[in-house]
Amino acid sequence: MFEELKVVKRNGKKVDFDETKIALAIKKGFDSIIIDTEEEKHPYNEKDIQKVLQDVLDKISKQYVDKDKIKIEEIQDLIEESLKKKGYDDVYQSFSEYRERRAQSRVAFMDDKKTHKFLKTLEGLGLKSASENDTKRENANVDGDTAMGTMLQYGSTVSKEFAKSYLMKKRFADAHDEGYIHIHDMDFLPMGTTTCNQIDLDKLFKNGFSTGHGHLREPNDIMSYSALAAIAIQSNQNDQHGGQSIPAFDYYMAPGVVKTFKKQLRQTIEDLLDFSDFADFVNIKTVKQTIDGIKTIDINVELFEKFYKENATLKKLFQMSIDKALKKTDKITYQAMEAFVHNLNTMHSRAGAQVPFSSINFGTDTSSEGRMVMKNYLLAVEAGLGHSETPIFPISIFKIKEGVNYNPEDPNYDLFKLSCRVSAKRLFPNFSFIDAPFNKMYYKEGDYRTEVGYMGCRTRVLANVVDPDKAITPGRGNLSFTSINLPRLGIKHGILGPNNLKEPDLKGFYEELDELMELVKDQLLERFEIQCSRHVNNFPFLLGQGVWLDSEKLKPGDRLRKVLKHGTLSIGFIGLAECLKALINEHHGESEKAQKLGLEIIGHMRKKCDEYCERYNLNFTCLATPAEGLAGRFTNIDKSIYGVIKGVTDRAYYTNSFHIPVYYNISIARKIKLEAPYHALTNAGHISYIELDGDPTENLEAFEKVVRIMKEAGIGYGAINHPVDRDPVCGYVGVIKDVCPGCGRREGEAVSLEKLHGLNCGCK
Repeated sequence: MFEELKVVKRNGKKVDFDETKIALAIKKGFDSIIIDTEEEKHPYNEKDIQKVLQDVLDKISKQYVDKDKIKIEEIQDLIEESLKKKGYDDVYQSFSEYRERRAQSRVAFMDDKKTHKFLKTLEGLGLKSASENDTKRENANVDGDTAMGTMLQYGSTVSKEFAKSYLMKKRFADAHDEGYIHIHDMDFLPMGTTTCNQIDLDKLFKNGFSTGHGHLREPNDIMSYSALAAIAIQSNQNDQHGGQSIPAFDYYMAPGVVKTFKKQLRQTIEDLLDFSDFADFVNIKTVKQTIDGIKTIDINVELFEKFYKENATLKKLFQMSIDKALKKTDKITYQAMEAFVHNLNTMHSRAGAQVPFSSINFGTDTSSEGRMVMKNYLLAVEAGLGHSETPIFPISIFKIKEGVNYNPEDPNYDLFKLSCRVSAKRLFPNFSFIDAPFNKMYYKEGDYRTEVGYMGCRTRVLANVVDPDKAITPGRGNLSFTSINLPRLGIKHGILGPNNLKEPDLKGFYEELDELMELVKDQLLERFEIQCSRHVNNFPFLLGQGVWLDSEKLKPGDRLRKVLKHGTLSIGFIGLAECLKALINEHHGESEKAQKLGLEIIGHMRKKCDEYCERYNLNFTCLATPAEGLAGRFTNIDKSIYGVIKGVTDRAYYTNSFHIPVYYNISIARKIKLEAPYHALTNAGHISYIELDGDPTENLEAFEKVVRIMKEAGIGYGAINHPVDRDPVCGYVGVIKDVCPGCGRREGEAVSLEKLHGLNCGCK
């Protein structure tokens, strides 16, 4: 019937008419319709496809009977017309949107002006250093000047354009490019990766795991525990575009201490006598032994006395063995923690260009072995890296809980004191608060899985509307997040904006905010479907090794919705301070009126997220977005549109999330009091920073007091920043006054090579 008919492709080339290709195009349209659950059957089958195909072919045979050619766009028009006529409205919409995306992609990659701009971007990546090129600095954790770092940036740049052109609706890409929203990690959208994960090491270690190049058996001493923990972080980083966290580091590492102690005790006693009769010696816990004032390990005294009875010499030998084994275990644990810190600051992922963004949470394990882990980890962080540098990773987070470590009578209070000392020197650990009402409501005593765990960047995953029985931290994470430019809305509807309003147009503000919330929600759902369309083999560690909650139940062909539904879809915001300033010429640090309005705005966003949870049965959450490069991007765009507005666009950045601006003079207690209510509203994650002057190690009581103010105010996660110096000669990092603690050098003074070679800091 169509032997003489030619199809004209977009490049002008003519090919033979092939109805098979039309059938395949129609099939793709039907296949693109997403079902909501694993159990629900697909609503269409091959009969529906044939119905549309036959209708299209009938139209072609009638309309082109006297013609020798047909354009490919005309065929697509006929397909759309048939879908619409026959009532396949959802398929029509999907097919039409796909055509629009393809059309946009051709503009993006073939239009001369856009192609020129795109190529100039690639040129900048190859020929300019990170100090000259903003794109190379977009991820602070990637060295954009290295060969592999530049390669990743090339891939990232191309991938973003591909995502905007092929994978997302035009309205999402336009809103991003115009600075209304920011779609985070857009370069990973084509891969369908998720953002971050709280790694359940207990589950991972139970039977060992594979990284794809051989199986690692269950660890049997603390050195292996710490090594495999670092490997797990590194391996999981390759399957996700965000960070990696360990939610209960102390609990997970504690069994490794016990195994190490048993080995050391067995070896010590075997050095003195035949140990064959004492195999059960350390299997039952009764009495705690101590070392350096810290309880460490439990011994079965009854079993012990059975062997030495009245033999004082034997008793002495056993006690010597115990003491020696404890000291060895303590030393080995320190070495394991030191290795863990060094590994996470030197080992790379993602083609060798990036150190994993890692975090660990700890502080609540009161067992002797868990306490030994925490003590030695903190001491390793305090000691620093090889040249006494402050280790950046893992970002450590000390979990505070009344009855566990908050009061002097609590069993882990000494570790809280130690964490303050270390943080005063090294900036970390930060502090999270289990007793904050929005965290405590999920806490079940004795179940560390219900303790809140934060990513170092602030991300929090705890509630679970999909399955309330799995409202836990381990095995879960954020799926993706997109942020809204609040200052833009403030400028458009506020008294400092271009409309010269005498009063803020709050009705218009909230209407536009709702429009953006709807847009971001739809964009997150679109990205979620891309993520759910992937398979287990796309994420061999995250899903293949059962790291994500329930992923061990997946079969090779399963869709991922059944497990990814446990993650969060987060709507973030930035620049509340500048938004308020634009609206009413005051930010929330300056007046109660502004504070009230700020809480109303973020409360409104949280309410919308809760409505989306109920409507879609997914974990939509409200995020106090970490600013990083986004704060400057939004400001640059808005400044070019609206010019310099005092207090709004007159700086190089917008203020991080709900924070009081750093340039505003305010007391510590008042800053914490004002920011605390926003923590309760931002269930996807939050943090409050406090800036201290001088050397906080000289006043640890004041440092601890700040942490207590945070806790009593009800914040969820807080950090204390303070000045940190670096000696340019020996590399010592810390507070340096008149004399460097590392090399003894005074400012401006040289140090001899002989002296440098002899320094403990390891300088050469």
